[in-house]
Amino acid sequence: MQTINLRHQLYLRGRKIALASLLIFGLGYNSYAQNNPSDNLINYEDQWIHYGFLIGVHSSKYVIKHSDYFTSPAMDTVHSIVPGNLGGFKLGFVINMKLGTYTDFRILPTVGFYENDLSYRFTNGTTQRELKDATMVELPMLIKYKSARRGNLAMYMLAGINPSLEASGKGDEQDVGQKLELRNWDVSIDVGVGLDMYFAYFKFSPEIRYSYGMRNMLSDNQNDFSIGLDRLTRQNLGIFITFEGGPSGKRKLGGKTKGAGQIKARQKKRLKQ
Repeated sequence: MQTINLRHQLYLRGRKIALASLLIFGLGYNSYAQNNPSDNLINYEDQWIHYGFLIGVHSSKYVIKHSDYFTSPAMDTVHSIVPGNLGGFKLGFVINMKLGTYTDFRILPTVGFYENDLSYRFTNGTTQRELKDATMVELPMLIKYKSARRGNLAMYMLAGINPSLEASGKGDEQDVGQKLELRNWDVSIDVGVGLDMYFAYFKFSPEIRYSYGMRNMLSDNQNDFSIGLDRLTRQNLGIFITFEGGPSGKRKLGGKTKGAGQIKARQKKRLKQ
């Protein structure tokens, strides 16, 4: 129980930190944009591939469909089976490849830390909780469609598939007759929206992404925990922040290499003219 509480506390604190970071970056960026009319990373799109990293917090739960056996007299002592909504966090890398002016292809190798549970409520008022704690290796492959850049801002949408494989989980070696047995890999559909914010040396992007599992995770080996279920899938809602490095702070103008400061000076001169 101490491990569960610790994970829950980390999730709550992580969510607060993420929201506070978004607010601080947003306010800082807004102030910066008002005081500086020039654009950052003006040659960012000239580079066809960018790398970065992501961190995020998420909330996940099971989506269940009861079997016909659930309504039979054999299960008349079970009042309901209720999935919980638990938190976790993710860490990963970003590989972004340019496909067109407004389209990118993104690969996001990610490690996700999950907790999911089912509460079996009985007619005598008792409850039995079945907790699944797992570490998943994920590989989201997403198409990103972005708007035209307005100063140092651009909005985007993304969608794609996300295959995942369980790397480890607590209780996997226990007697499956006394545990909810699930398959160890899944494929989900991911959709999301975000905002690209261009700073002097990197691009910062807050993002919200929803993931819906397509595979029935129930094992063929039924037991007391799974016999009342016909289908079990996963759904996940995550808040992410990504950092992607830009090209070098130099750009060739008129056959000469100009630094970022010289480029901004030229831009200001054009504005005055």
